[in-house]
Amino acid sequence: MTCVFIQIRCKPGTTYKVADEITLREIHSELYSTSGDFDLLMKVYIPEGEDVGKFINENLLTIEGIERSLTTLTFKAF
Repeated sequence: MTCVFIQIRCKPGTTYKVADEITLREIHSELYSTSGDFDLLMKVYIPEGEDVGKFINENLLTIEGIERSLTTLTFKAF
């Protein structure tokens, strides 16, 4: 599995609705509310062999209220 962190910026007033929808889809390992440029931080494990971009587009970015996302890929270095 590939571990990725996704920061999510929501349209004003939609953060709780977006978080609820993410929770219902059960695609995350961890989900946090954050301060700063983004509203939510999500840790996701992408199944082996899945295309990361396609997985995110099909399973996350279809949620109404998401304005922007930033994905950080992780690599096993140690």
